[in-house]
This record gives sequence, structure tokens and C-alpha cells, in this order.
Amino acid sequence: MTYDPPDSIAAVMTPAEVRQACRVGAFNRPTRGAAVGWVHCNLVVLDQRHAYDFLLYCQRNPKACPVMEITDTGNPEPRRTASGADLRSDLARYHVFRDGVQADDSTNINDLWTDTSIGFLIGSGITFDGALQRAGVPTDKDRWVVNTDIDTEPAGVFSGKLVATMRWLTPEQAIIATQVSARFPNNHGAPIHIGDPAQIGADLANPLFGPPVGKVRDGQVAVFWACGVTPQSAALNAGIDLMITHAPAHGLPIDIKSDDVALP
Repeated sequence: MTYDPPDSIAAVMTPAEVRQACRVGAFNRPTRGAAVGWVHCNLVVLDQRHAYDFLLYCQRNPKACPVMEITDTGNPEPRRTASGADLRSDLARYHVFRDGVQADDSTNINDLWTDTSIGFLIGSGITFDGALQRAGVPTDKDRWVVNTDIDTEPAGVFSGKLVATMRWLTPEQAIIATQVSARFPNNHGAPIHIGDPAQIGADLANPLFGPPVGKVRDGQVAVFWACGVTPQSAALNAGIDLMITHAPAHGLPIDIKSDDVALP
């Protein structure tokens, strides 16, 4: 039986409670709005033979791919950030890519993890939602994950366009959101663009995540952050035999408080 807790309950769940619910197949919703106040991570799993290239790709594109932890080869437990967690089952939904093509989603990857698998945890912008709320910037509104025409810096087999997370905010909220998110450099940091979506080639007609974008309301501007879905674009371009990622907005909350990773 799946569980789709209302935001009021999901928000106060601990990271361990969210992970356990996912592990037993009882959590069926995005992790946005869950375990508020804790660091959230995106996921990339690939074979060790591609790990150096991917690490180099992350190092060259830190806004989109800020690495929080890398697991030991073959070990699905992120011991430093979420002791006892299991990357094979503790996310609500996974994307699976085979030979550069997205296959079916999965709710666990037990049968895909091997003795040579390595997991990368990448900081997520969901981490600073609690800080935005305290600063008066609403986070319960829709947000979107969209493709852009901004090139990432390639490394080995990995290359592609930057994927961005977009929110509509008032100009005042955009200033506050910039100030707040800049304190979280390991979770995408400050926005990459504010204003006309066309200037960065943002594909609002075909969002990767989120409802139809619709028209902006008067007095609002589009605010874009680098997004941890960017590696999925790189996976499509690389065409490697197997790469597994989180499904957009279905990340892993870890056992670190958001305020503990924020700059002063």
C-alpha cells in the first residue's frame, strides 16, 4: 500500500522516516515538501569505469552537480551523510537510462546495482526551501524543471545542456531568494538567470517536471537555478550502457540539517 502524506505531515517527517517509507514501498510522492529543514540530494548511479569521467564532469559543472558524497564501489550505503540508508531502495522513484535511452521508471534498483556500481549524491535546491519559507518566499507553489540551451563543460563521455529549475516570483521575492540560496553553494547556490526565459533557451512548452507552465501573472519574474537533473541530459548524450538517477523531485533526504551547510 502506497502512502501519499499531505504536506503538513510530510514536512515534519525525518529523513530516516522518508527513506524507510520509500524502502518498503509506502511513500509515493515527490520529496519536495518532505523533511523540510534537512539537506536533500539527487542521485546518479553508474559503473566504476565511468566514475572518473563523471566526477570530472561534476567538478567542471559545480552549479549543476555539487557532489555531497560518493559511495565506495559496490556499497549502496552513503555512510558519511545517511548512515544506514540504501541507495537501491530509499528513493521514491528512479529513472533508468540504457544506451542513452530512458527506460521505464522503477521504485527500486536492487536488481540493477552490481559489485562495481558507484553512487553519487548531488546537492538539491529543495535543501533551502525551509530557509526560503522563513524569509517569506513561498515554496508551496508550482515549480518547473526545464531544458535550456546553456552548454555544460564536457568531461570524457559526459556533455550536454544545463537543466534548470524555474519558479515565478515577485521581484522582491527574487532578490530575497537570491540572497538566501547563495548561502547554499553545495545545493546549487544562487540563481543562474532572472528574467526572460528565452535568453537562456528555457523550454517552457515541454517541462521535464511540473504542470503546464501557463502565463506569468502580472508582477512576477522567472527565476532559474541550476538543477541536479542535468546529469540525465548528460546520460542521454553519453549513451553509456546503464545509468540510474533519481526521478525529478524524487530525491534522497540525508541526515544533515540544512542550516548546518549554509554559509553565514
